[in-house]
Amino acid sequence: MKHQAKALPVKQLPSKEKRHQLFGSVKPAPKTKPVDKMHMADLQNTKKDFLFDLDAVGVTKVKHPILIYSFMPPYTQTSVAEFTFTSSLKQTNKGTNMSRFIEQLASYQKNGFSTDLELLKKFTKDMAKRVEQQDATIEVSFPWFFERQAPDTSLIGLNHANASIKMEYHETKGFHIQLSLGVSITTLCPCSKEISEYSAHNQRGNVTMEIRVSDDYQEEDLDWKKVLLEAAESNASARLHPILKRTDEKFVTEQAYENPRFVEDMVRLIAADLYETPFIEKFKVTCQNEESIHMHDAIAEITYDKTKGI
Repeated sequence: MKHQAKALPVKQLPSKEKRHQLFGSVKPAPKTKPVDKMHMADLQNTKKDFLFDLDAVGVTKVKHPILIYSFMPPYTQTSVAEFTFTSSLKQTNKGTNMSRFIEQLASYQKNGFSTDLELLKKFTKDMAKRVEQQDATIEVSFPWFFERQAPDTSLIGLNHANASIKMEYHETKGFHIQLSLGVSITTLCPCSKEISEYSAHNQRGNVTMEIRVSDDYQEEDLDWKKVLLEAAESNASARLHPILKRTDEKFVTEQAYENPRFVEDMVRLIAADLYETPFIEKFKVTCQNEESIHMHDAIAEITYDKTKGI
């Protein structure tokens, strides 16, 4: 015999309008304020003495797709970047027009927005005009991917570093460009290697390099991301790899043992490479090791201005 399905109980619900009323919705109140822009109050453009100039005002944590061009494969990649857009504000202005920063981004997106420095220069200068200020700053942070080949098997996967660009424009001072790259590496403890009968502890190190570039730097001739990546990885105990088979692991482990590094060693060696790079005028290098035998991290930092010799 076939079993007949039991009829499910039916709940009688009020209409959607009544459900909304149940949860607090009310009818619109009579409208008394202007609905056309010409008659609306413009508080941001109020002109009075508002006590202080502002160094920066704008919008931050703006996520947006962006094109990245690289000298390492993948040569063109699409990523999601996080933006901050700001300008200064005079004491006589109450506020800035926040929507104009996003309007500027939307207008550039139509033709494809990228991390190209020349494009960002034009964008920042145009943004200053749009918000009617003498200066503007754009900060953009994004993950940059690059292929990494295993040392013995040659298997290829993708690694990434965290890149950022800070572009400042002033109508009389021109442009100021600061670039940054965060790279993860392996370091093996020299002290552990020295005092132990065998083996040595190692850890992941996180290197951050911030640089100021010269006015004549041309990105199409030399990719700053690749330069900074090499400065960090070539001075480490070993590079990180997305794919390692047994023969690769043996190679990397032995390489790290042959190249022990303190955090102090890392920042000094990287600083030497950045000092020898012609287009870099000023740099700051930080290395922070996630210690494998301590609860704390180890950190070292160095700043050097080549234009001042200090």
